[in-house]
Amino acid sequence: MKSISVFCGSNKGFDPAYAAAAVEIGQTFAKRKIRTVYGAGNVGLMGILADAALENGGEVLGIIPDFLKKKEVCHTGLTELIVTRTMHERKQIMADQSDGFIILPGGFGTLDEFFEILTWRQLRLHSKPIGIFDVGGFYQHLLAHVRQMWEKGFLRDANLALFTVANNLPELLEKMVQPVNIVEDKWL
Repeated sequence: MKSISVFCGSNKGFDPAYAAAAVEIGQTFAKRKIRTVYGAGNVGLMGILADAALENGGEVLGIIPDFLKKKEVCHTGLTELIVTRTMHERKQIMADQSDGFIILPGGFGTLDEFFEILTWRQLRLHSKPIGIFDVGGFYQHLLAHVRQMWEKGFLRDANLALFTVANNLPELLEKMVQPVNIVEDKWL
């Protein structure tokens, strides 16, 4: 993977581990020559991620809708910036520009991005890997709900293989390049 989109919060959250994970991704991507693709914000985990990648010589592509850019939440020091008309256009370009996706802790916007890219994969609009970076167990409640959807018959076994989960970055990146085995995946 040469280019990975990271969906994450425009806030830092209360646990310093979230910011540390964003720094780790930025540094790791820079060292591995993986382009960071993200929503172009200069605040929260978004800004921390971009700064970490840039400070380590990484390439960072930010994509932001014009209305958010006008609110002065746009990072001005990126390698490349694309300004879109809508949020949907932003997500489409992020998907087009990426070989995979990582989900860090975040709020409604992060979940929106995760579920849209996951649904697109379910519908076979793409076949790119999706990884949840479960920092400090942040996503355990969400994963429990996904498990319940599967147990209640709203998801098939194959749906559970559309993404992978790990609580550390090296394991997550390794799992993202391997086929997902739903029987052996620890989050089940």
